[in-house]
Amino acid sequence: MTSQKLLLGIDVSTTGAKALLIDEVGRVVSSATTPLTLFTPRPLWSEQDPREWWAGVTQSIRQALAQAGLTGSAILAIGLTGQMHGLVLLDGQGDVLRPAILWNDQRTGPQCDEIRSRLGKERLIQITGNDALTGFTAPKLLWVQQNEPEIYAQGRHVLLPKDYIRFMLTGEYAMDKADGSGTILFDLSQRTWSQEILAALSIPSEWVPPTYEGPEVTGTISPQAAAETGLLPGTPVVGGAGDQAAQAVGVGAVQPGIIALTLGTSGVVFATTEAPLIEPQGRLHAFCHALPAHWHFMGVMLSAAGSLQWYRDTLAPEVDFADLVAEAKNVSPGSEGLLFLPYLTGERTPYPDPLARAAWVGLTVRHERAHLTRAVLEGVAFGIKDSFTLIQQAGLGAISQVRVSGGGAKSPLWQQIMADVLDVELVTVNTTESAAFGAALLAGVGAGIFTSVPAACEATIHLTGRVQPSPARTAYRDFYPRYRALYPALVSEFRTMAGVVSQRLGAGKTQ
Repeated sequence: MTSQKLLLGIDVSTTGAKALLIDEVGRVVSSATTPLTLFTPRPLWSEQDPREWWAGVTQSIRQALAQAGLTGSAILAIGLTGQMHGLVLLDGQGDVLRPAILWNDQRTGPQCDEIRSRLGKERLIQITGNDALTGFTAPKLLWVQQNEPEIYAQGRHVLLPKDYIRFMLTGEYAMDKADGSGTILFDLSQRTWSQEILAALSIPSEWVPPTYEGPEVTGTISPQAAAETGLLPGTPVVGGAGDQAAQAVGVGAVQPGIIALTLGTSGVVFATTEAPLIEPQGRLHAFCHALPAHWHFMGVMLSAAGSLQWYRDTLAPEVDFADLVAEAKNVSPGSEGLLFLPYLTGERTPYPDPLARAAWVGLTVRHERAHLTRAVLEGVAFGIKDSFTLIQQAGLGAISQVRVSGGGAKSPLWQQIMADVLDVELVTVNTTESAAFGAALLAGVGAGIFTSVPAACEATIHLTGRVQPSPARTAYRDFYPRYRALYPALVSEFRTMAGVVSQRLGAGKTQ
């Protein structure tokens, strides 16, 4: 075992710190995860303690090594990934100044408006590829600047979650370009920091670290980190990537036309591009890829498998998911004219609208539970198609294959509906811990085990299933435009209803 070439992928997600060991053919040797604590000290706030990330990472590394019966000397290189956009603010000594403000924190609406005001929305999108949204890092930094000036005055270094782990492992302040572009402080086409945006937001340019491509070595394990983790001093650590870019590497979505689709609670569509394309209105995220000299579009649907979870928990809690979905198999495509809008928690793509709401439209006495179920499955697929439509309109071109992962990918019926609605081949792959796996592959490229990121994917990632579009796709070509017409028809009512509800709740009225 110790003679094998092993790679370590570290993933700092919102829920846990994971350490994954793989060999040069992609076999998972061991994996360990330490749970992390999420704090919501005020409404709309979401924070974590970076020092808990580090404690979790050290524990997971030691557990993974122990499970495999290995020492740190077996590891050739280390790749990092984790939750994107979170703000980690350090002082001149590298000490944490305040809890990290996370990707799902919603306090920065006014700061997003201010960023648009200072730069202009069109100019912001032109430079960064993105509109200002509460999830991104820049408005968080502006919030600290305006609301915690005494803390901001002590700031000297801005990092993202996984890059704090890099600092603790190596003593180096560094960031990869894929994650850096998610701060919206980046010049997308130049793959580096935008001096124009930094100046407009009064952020000192010396606060942001050097950036590297995903497979580039950014530092080596320090003696102190070695003592805490069991790793070998001098082991190289590569740039890595944010969780979505690393997950794309982990499923082999590293060339145009091959799309990564994640059907978790939310749905994420990830499309590799060979140029820094943008969606002019900012309805898609446009970031750098972990693959050097490549970029990607990303569409985000807030309630994908989460829609089915809500539906089952609310209306059929006694029914097993598999049985519930099986009922829908005998319902014809289009659910006899019943459509479901999956905006249970607002929406991100293609409508960045927190007030958008879910709805069934077209209910009749003929519809039974099986129709409701199938309409939910189809509504999510239509919502995912919205991202595909935008991506193609923005210049991606033909889509040849969709690589699907996540809990929703386990349903054969949902896979078939998705293939029919998207009108493209849907495949599954052998990797199940995709983000950490992708980070480990990037480490393998940096260590010279693989000649390139595509070569690493080809050597380790294999197709495990294929679903081709069926004749039902013709029905969905008729129903999709009807789905597309619903949001524009209902949006004014969504906003009016939100005002009514807010007014009545604020007044304490219950009748």
